Amino acid sequence: MSTTEENAAHVTVEAAMRGQLAKAFGGVRGTIEAAVPTIVFTLMWITTSDLRTSLIVSVATSVVLLVVRVLQRSTPQFVLNSLFGIAIGAFFASRTGEAKDVFLPGILYNAGYAVAMLISIVVRWPVVGFLIGSVTGDPTAWRSDPAVVRLCSKLTWLLMVPCVVRVAVQLPVYLIGGNDAVAELGILKIVMGWPLQVAGLAAMVWLLTKGRTPVRPASP
Repeated sequence: MSTTEENAAHVTVEAAMRGQLAKAFGGVRGTIEAAVPTIVFTLMWITTSDLRTSLIVSVATSVVLLVVRVLQRSTPQFVLNSLFGIAIGAFFASRTGEAKDVFLPGILYNAGYAVAMLISIVVRWPVVGFLIGSVTGDPTAWRSDPAVVRLCSKLTWLLMVPCVVRVAVQLPVYLIGGNDAVAELGILKIVMGWPLQVAGLAAMVWLLTKGRTPVRPASP
């Protein structure tokens, strides 16, 4: 569907956002693919306590998922995201020799993402607004409508909350538990990954059912 057709299909901002959020979260399969490498690494570490083996098997699992996507000619975006994440974690852990450092990039990512979203809200450029721009074809026109800016700010808050919760829970475990807490970190990452993501999405969708803000403001 072209940008023009997609824009025409969405009369309200809320309808457009629901469609874009469904794409952005990757559906059930994308969510599972994001969790599998962490599950594999955690299980391998619990079983072997060998960092190298755990890293190799988890990275290999991501590569297999990527190959399956390519063979099926479906979008590899979410597998690539997962592969990139586990590769960065593997780099950190291999440099320090500490298994817990596999989870450090994820904690830092969530912290950075939360800060960036907070700043975007404060300066009235909420990041969720750019999803509207991707529908209308104009990345910044949404800022001319105060109602849309307010809606996007609320949605950005909801998107930010899971990131804040992850950092608030996982960072103390990382700092205090050390390598003895690798299993706990893995479980926390899984439990606070897609469940929080789905909860955040549900809250955003619920908010989007409450209003009917026109995609383009009415002419004066």
